[in-house]
Amino acid sequence: MNRVAPTPFPGDPAITPQLVHEHNLSDAEYQRITTLLGRAPTFAELGVFSALWSEHCSYKHSRPVLKTFPTTGPQVVQGPGENAGVVRLPDGWAVAFKIESHNHPSAVEPYQGAATGVGGILRDVFTMGARPVALLNSLRFGGLDQARNRYLFAGVVKGVGDYGNCVGVPTLGGEVDFGPSYVGNPLVNAMCVGLLKEEDLIKAVAHGVGNVLLAVGSRTGRDGIHGASFASEELTQESERRRPQVQVGDPFTEKLLLEASLALIASGDIVAIQDMGAAGLTSSSAEMAARGGVGVEIDLSLVPTRERGMTPYEILLSESQERMLVVAKPDRIAEVQAIAAQWELEATPIGRVTDDGMYRATWGDQVVVEIPGRRLIDDCPVYHPEAREDAAIARLRSEGPPPRSPLPDVSEALLTLLDHPSIASKRWVYEQYDSTVQAGTVIGPGGDAGVLRVRDADFGVAVTVDCNSRYVRLDPYEGGKAAVAEAARNIACTGARLVSFYNESPAGAVDPTPVVGMIGLLSRVDRAVPSHVRAKGDAVLVFGETRTELGASQLWEAVYGFVGGAPPQVDLGVARRLVDCLVAAAERGLLRSAHDCSQGGLGIALAEVAMGGAYDETGFGLDIDLTAYGLGLAAEELLFSESHGRAVVTCSPERAVAVGALAQELGVPAWWVGSVGERGAAVRVRLREALLEHPVDQLRGVYFQALPRRMGD
Repeated sequence: MNRVAPTPFPGDPAITPQLVHEHNLSDAEYQRITTLLGRAPTFAELGVFSALWSEHCSYKHSRPVLKTFPTTGPQVVQGPGENAGVVRLPDGWAVAFKIESHNHPSAVEPYQGAATGVGGILRDVFTMGARPVALLNSLRFGGLDQARNRYLFAGVVKGVGDYGNCVGVPTLGGEVDFGPSYVGNPLVNAMCVGLLKEEDLIKAVAHGVGNVLLAVGSRTGRDGIHGASFASEELTQESERRRPQVQVGDPFTEKLLLEASLALIASGDIVAIQDMGAAGLTSSSAEMAARGGVGVEIDLSLVPTRERGMTPYEILLSESQERMLVVAKPDRIAEVQAIAAQWELEATPIGRVTDDGMYRATWGDQVVVEIPGRRLIDDCPVYHPEAREDAAIARLRSEGPPPRSPLPDVSEALLTLLDHPSIASKRWVYEQYDSTVQAGTVIGPGGDAGVLRVRDADFGVAVTVDCNSRYVRLDPYEGGKAAVAEAARNIACTGARLVSFYNESPAGAVDPTPVVGMIGLLSRVDRAVPSHVRAKGDAVLVFGETRTELGASQLWEAVYGFVGGAPPQVDLGVARRLVDCLVAAAERGLLRSAHDCSQGGLGIALAEVAMGGAYDETGFGLDIDLTAYGLGLAAEELLFSESHGRAVVTCSPERAVAVGALAQELGVPAWWVGSVGERGAAVRVRLREALLEHPVDQLRGVYFQALPRRMGD
């Protein structure tokens, strides 16, 4: 069409400095917009820029840092820039996966905030042509001694569970941690993993001038308007008024949309598809056009709505859930609509691909938005703020806990740690999730990593998410390395090979929590290694060395109430050798179990190995002698130091020599420290100056009841 200057829609407010600031745009950013357009924006255009130039959509502060990540490799099929990343698997298979936060919505409406976070991450994966086969989550909350935090915790967990259960995707793992910085501002990260044949991969790239844009799925309502900009704000005491801007999810419609989307992709009737997620129709249409180097024109009066009187501004920015934007050739519209109808969904033509590069929205004949499309995406300001460490954190890193006399008895300290919410069993959480639907689960929640079987194949996939925010707060470099190293250990313990910065609350910044989602390939899924002991008489070995590294430890937090000191150092060479050893031992069928040492150190790892899974009737006793291990360390250092590069493994006695020889060959220190006892017997750990002994049933009682007791169950 001929270029026509956009005009205000009847009832739109005048653009004032106050209105600009309410859209979270600075004066400099607004000046950038007027320069780009050569005029003042309309109200609808202001909303478009507010959404797409928000931190949530544009990464305008974090992009320079994120660009430093390595993103290519022989197994990488699709790196950043699409709805999800894709990695190559054997036999023509590929795995798509993505992790994303839904923090602010969950802070004001925990159930729907968490549920729609799961829904959004599912859509990001199945729009790549992958069928979702696993969900994971990483959650952070304030202490459970506060009623508000218990409310947020319960609501988020139920929202995550209900949505995934109703769609029929198993939740295979995750992590939950607690800390004072998360009071009032929970972190809710959802990860989805999907499987596809590599040849079926589809990308969200609009192309083909004259091709038609169709809205598929739910009708558009007023929920979620300004969701993307809300996610980029500081949380304040006024944030509760944003509750109406939290999206409302419908998992049953999501299931229909999932099946319809995969059917559309398989049919060949569409050329592109993208979820209307953050910033809704605005982001999906603008991003698809920019990727394809084309323009788009959308008639907003054609978009199906569920509320009368919706304006162009509201339709563009609505984040109503369970909606897709599809690009199809004009002669395939009937086929697209027929497939959608099979799943009881609407597919409505609302626009077309153009050759003028403009992002244009109309209301019938009236133009309400006209922005150069590529500049809308590419000209977003990018900031390089000064990087400077807080002097208080630097001081804290050099400190230790306050003097305490006498030192805590290590036997009692073990029970204190097992009762600490950050270490205690998360059974209360994952028993609300369906972990076996789709019948592909090999190892479910409660261990180091989840494992799923690829249907009609011998291989499987291991999945995990990890982060220790205490480490990152005190030493971001070592803490970042630690997040990757722990995820790698968790994946390797199963036998598999490894294949937002803005969170403020009224109390201040949350601890930096760069959650790492990781996947691994199990060449023989029938050899997946669990994390708990399995047979009386098995040998118990410790891989790796324990050092005097109690800084940032769970012991100091749980016993002394102190979070400080220097976090344990990650030696990447040691980490790699341990991973190689664990994988090689599993591939040779040498191990019966493997469990990494992380929060709480070796003492907690031994207890968890002994206690068994959440639904076992009883665990096993252990007879452990550490008098020849960790020479020179005090008892609390030996048991509770959180040194990296360690794991506890068990094997049949006749294979212990072979396990030790393999470890030596690969440069991993290994000690045969004891054996597995009877079911229900005691866990005994001999130290040079102490004997730690507890019936395994006592340990299980503390460990598995810690969260239910605090939640009133």
